Order: sequence, then C-alpha cells, then structure tokens
Amino acid sequence: MIGSHNRTIDYLRMSVTDRCNLRCVYCLPCEGITKLRHEDILTYEELLRLARIAIDLGVDKIRLTGGEPLVRKGIYDFISRLTTLPGLRDIPLTTNGLLLKDNAERLASAGVTRLNISLDTLDRKKYAGITLYDGFPMVWEGIELAESLGFQPLKINVVVMKGVNDDELLDFARLSQRRPYHIRFIEYMPLGRPASDAHLKYVPSSIVKSRLSALGKLIPVARAPNDGPAERFHYEKAAGEIGFISPLSNHFCGTCNRLRLTASGRLRPCLLHEEEEDLKRPLRTGASDDELGRLFLKAACSKPHTHPSASEKPLLFSGHMSTIGG
Repeated sequence: MIGSHNRTIDYLRMSVTDRCNLRCVYCLPCEGITKLRHEDILTYEELLRLARIAIDLGVDKIRLTGGEPLVRKGIYDFISRLTTLPGLRDIPLTTNGLLLKDNAERLASAGVTRLNISLDTLDRKKYAGITLYDGFPMVWEGIELAESLGFQPLKINVVVMKGVNDDELLDFARLSQRRPYHIRFIEYMPLGRPASDAHLKYVPSSIVKSRLSALGKLIPVARAPNDGPAERFHYEKAAGEIGFISPLSNHFCGTCNRLRLTASGRLRPCLLHEEEEDLKRPLRTGASDDELGRLFLKAACSKPHTHPSASEKPLLFSGHMSTIGG
C-alpha cells in the first residue's frame, strides 16, 4: 500500500482482545473502561480474512497485541493459522509476560519467533505498584525461558516515568550488556484522559541517553528491514542492544509504515488521531474483499504527515491503550 505522502504501508498491528490480566497505571485506568462484549470482538475467522486482504495489499508484517493477547481463548491455534499465510515475513507478539512461563513453548510451536515484553521495572515491589499485581517473578521466569527457547530478538519495552522507574535506567542498560536483550526505552505519553500531573512523569529520550553514557559510549546500530521507530545502539562487546522510542521529542510520523486494527474491528491510521475506518460492519454485512481492501487503502491515505502537537492539537484521544493495541 502506498499511503499519504508517498509512504509504503507494510505493517499492521492487530489487537486480538481488549482484555488484560494487569492494570498498569498508565494504560488501563481502574475506572471508566467498559469491556467489549464477546460478540463485539472480531472472530478469528474475521481476523484471518482481514490479514489475507492486508497481505494482498502489501503488508508483510503483522504484530499481535491486546490488551494482553495471551488471555484470549484459542490464541495459539489462531497464531498457527496466521503464520501459514503466504506473504508474511514477520509475526511478532507483544505481551506483558505474565503467561509466558507456561506458554512460551506453545508460542514457538505456533510460529512466533520475536517477542516484545512490557516490563517497566526490575523491582518486585515497584512492579506490583505499577501493575497492581505481584507478578514480577513469573514474568522474569518467562523471559529467561523465552531466551532459552531461542526467541530472537527478545525486546523488553520500558516506559520511562520520572519518579517511578527512572532510577533504574542503568540497571536495565546493564542487562543489555550481559544478556542478548534489546532494551527499548519509551517516552511516557499522557494519552487518554491523563491525570493533571501526567506531564511531570515525562522524561525525554535525550536525558535517558545522557544518563546511560555513564556505562560507556553508545554505538549506533544500522537500521534493519524489520525496524520500527526505535533508534538503536549498543555498548562495546554487549550481548544486547539499547533502543529509544521518542514519540514526543523526536517525531517519526514521516516514516511511519503502520496501521492499527482494534479488537472491535476499527482500522486506525494513527495512534494519536481519532480517525478510524469501521471494518466490522462491512465484514458482517456481506462486503467483498475488494470493498474491504478499499477501506484499507482509504485508511493508508488518511495517515497524517505530522505529529498532532506540530499542528497545535492536544496530545489526547478519547480511548485508551488497552482498547487500541498500543
């Protein structure tokens, strides 16, 4: 797909559920979220049909997200079917890791080779405070099992929050020196309806990068075809890498190559814009593949070229990360 501003769109983030087994404070508020009914979520057959249409239009990477994708019943059979679709070269999965210990082998058997694991702290007590669940030991065991099974690369996503986990930056960076993990530091974004002090948690990537220099020089890594928006680096002789994702301080809109499909069947051209294309209704009222394909193309052509803040729009949307798929 060639989208607006002559960008090639070849990456689809597919949310399979809005449900999650954690309640991370920046993602899933304790109140104000109505769960989707079972009949409102796309079936696996519908997801596979949309995947085939997207592949025919040039998508060759589909990332599975949630909520937490591993909580949906039947997910492993679905992944096995998805990975057999011709034309896909990459099917990574994003997870909070809580169910990884018991299911990493099933993911490997289903055909997933790359994992992104959301983990904002290495401290058990702090983990419980962020996620409202004492699950750090389970997540860490899952990460170590995934490493032993050969998932590569194994990415750990860290949302940096001032006064919450920014005192652990060097601890995470040291992990990349001794383990083959890609540690990705992500700028905190005050999305949805943030608390009045949300901006106080924001730490720009430039400050993170400066602090990490205490461990040595960060050496740039050349970009690869599967790369997303992360700036990649590594320390000399390190087993892993360091990445920086900077949606606020270093906008990457001009090179964005993705669309987002929500669990409720809405195709979102941009995380930070409200525009969506409803695919579920035409799916369930007899639309042809060509008609659905035109909706994909319409979404691709409506991708904005600039970051909302560049056009003086507020950095807010009415949904939450758990409903959009990140």
